[in-house]
Amino acid sequence: MDIELGKDGYPIFTPEMKETHTILIPMMLPIHFQLLISVFEAYGYHCVVLENESRAVVDEGLKNVHNDTCYPALLCIGQFMDALKSGKYDPNKVALMLPQTGGGCRASNYIHLLRKALKDTFPQVPVISLNFVGLEKDPRNGWHMSMPMIIRSLYSIIYGDMLQMLYNQCRAYELVKGSSKKVLDKWVKKMIPILRTKDYTNTKKYYKGMLEDFAKIERSTVPRIRVGIVGEIYVKFSPLGNNHLEDFLISEGCEPVVPSMLEFALYYMVTKVNESKLYGRRTASTPVYHLLYKMFLAKQHEVIKVVKEHGVFVPPHDFVHLLHSVSQYIGLGVNMGEGWLIPAEMGALAESGTENIICTQPFGCLPNHIIAKGMSRAVKERYPNANIIAIDYDPGATRVNQENRIKLMLANARAAMEES
Repeated sequence: MDIELGKDGYPIFTPEMKETHTILIPMMLPIHFQLLISVFEAYGYHCVVLENESRAVVDEGLKNVHNDTCYPALLCIGQFMDALKSGKYDPNKVALMLPQTGGGCRASNYIHLLRKALKDTFPQVPVISLNFVGLEKDPRNGWHMSMPMIIRSLYSIIYGDMLQMLYNQCRAYELVKGSSKKVLDKWVKKMIPILRTKDYTNTKKYYKGMLEDFAKIERSTVPRIRVGIVGEIYVKFSPLGNNHLEDFLISEGCEPVVPSMLEFALYYMVTKVNESKLYGRRTASTPVYHLLYKMFLAKQHEVIKVVKEHGVFVPPHDFVHLLHSVSQYIGLGVNMGEGWLIPAEMGALAESGTENIICTQPFGCLPNHIIAKGMSRAVKERYPNANIIAIDYDPGATRVNQENRIKLMLANARAAMEES
């Protein structure tokens, strides 16, 4: 197959490649991404989520990315390069997919760094941009996110959020080790074919089934320290990015509390709508974002209602409450990186009783450092018992040092629990 080049001189993913190429995707959300690629496959794309996590991933990232570039870029590019060099994939029949936010974040430039890394060793490998703001336009592009595909992808996120929430609330207390994972695997396996059919919109049916199955797991009634995880989206969710933080907290006898991915999606949508109000940046896509926001905010409220009615598990935060409460810390116009969402999530966690909070930060992510560390004091002033610690993740930060700092935080949390 002849390689078609774009205006920038790099190969593009053509419509013909949809039949011949495997699309490699860097890992971020282990549960969600299994569901998400089933949506992509329903539209004819063959995708593989990378799971390589050896030191070679970091080494490849360091070889191909300047060490001043943020950690998520280094890991994603390192994961791609390690996979291509592993011999598992034919470089002539693979494409790589990277997200682009399109905002004031260096994630918008990852794709250019990746193409530069590929130039000498794998010049024939095309890179696909996953974005919703019109970047990487080319009429010959074979990757197309239609509105039905976007909506179905968002449904995969809400199912992934429900499974992630129930899994974490159960495995911290399970009496039979591995029982929560067994139920999780059952539902992931069940939802994959469902997301390829029109029945995926029957949400209440599947929510109730998930709740009932997880509620049957035998669990201890001994209280656990609940630890919230907030921060930059990649290191907050990615086991590779945060050195398997959730597993570490479980091993320390804690319950990890991770805000939903839908919260970030809603934050992204409402930010696009707010930009038109605050800065006059109204575009043709503004009403589309507003429509999607209303649609999936209603879906989040449906989740909260079903979980409350079931009565066993703790529901996710109401995004409208986050919007209304964040004004006491910062304005809605602060949207670089995760922007106002980080202090909003910290405040919501502290307000709901999860006072121990880890803020995960890639060392090179300046917007999140400013917003998260700068706002933690404001959160503590409103919630004096909030126990917030910022953990930096980068190639030079050792896992031992990160875990020791977390253990110190947990020691303070245990002391506070004993006094209460």
